[in-house]
Amino acid sequence: MPVPTLRDQRVVIIGGSSGIGFAVAEAALAEGARVVIGSSSAAKVEAAVATLGQAASGAAINVRDEASVQAFFAEVGAFDHLAYTAGDWDRTPTGAIAELDFAAAAASLEVRFWGALRAIKHALARLSPKGSITLTDGTMTHRPMKGRPLSSAFGAAIEHLAKGLAVDLAPVRVNAVCPGLILTEVWSGTPPERLAKMTERFPAPRGGEPAEVAQAYVYLMKAGYTTGQVLVVDGGLMLT
Repeated sequence: MPVPTLRDQRVVIIGGSSGIGFAVAEAALAEGARVVIGSSSAAKVEAAVATLGQAASGAAINVRDEASVQAFFAEVGAFDHLAYTAGDWDRTPTGAIAELDFAAAAASLEVRFWGALRAIKHALARLSPKGSITLTDGTMTHRPMKGRPLSSAFGAAIEHLAKGLAVDLAPVRVNAVCPGLILTEVWSGTPPERLAKMTERFPAPRGGEPAEVAQAYVYLMKAGYTTGQVLVVDGGLMLT
C-alpha cells in the first residue's frame, strides 16, 4: 500500500490565521498540500497567506453567521480535508453555577461548537468522500478545574460530536485533537517562571509548540483507517 501523503490535496483550516491553525497550515504545506485558511479577520488572513506562500489562499469567514459560512465554502470549491481550530475559548463563563449567566454560556458555544457544525454542514457537498474532518477541544475536558465545569462539558461535546459524526458521515472520517498547554500567542505575555510552574509535573515538563500539535492534525488527515478518535497532545498532563 502506498505511503499516505497530502501531496496535491486541498486542506481547509478554519482558524488558520494564527495559533494552532496556522501551524496546521504550515505542516500541511510541508506535506505538499495546498491550503485554504479562514478566519474572522480579513487582515489576519491576508497576512497569514503572505507568510505561508503561493500554495496558500484564504478568506474571511464569520462562523457565527451561516450565510458567511455558506459563501466561504462555495468559493473554496472541492477539497480533501477540513481542520477546525477556531474557538473563543476564553469566553466560557467561570465561577459559581448559582451565578451562571445562561446567555453568556450559550454565546460561548457559537464559535467552537455551532460554528464547527455550520462549517461541516456547508463543507460536506465539496468534501472528498475519502477525506477527513478534524475538530479541536482541550485537556480541561478530561481534567476539570474548580470554577470551570462548562469548559469540561463543552470540550466533551466536541469529542462526542466527532464520534457521532464519524458514524453519521462515513466514509468521511471525523476525529478530534485534544491539545494541552500549547504556546500560542495567547501565552506570549505569561512569565516564563509561571509556565515552568504550570508544567513542572508533566512527564514532558514544558509547554508544547504549535508545530508539535499540528502533526496530530496531519496524522489524522493521512490516517485512512482512523476515525471517531480523540488524539491527545499534552506532554503527559493526563498522567499527572
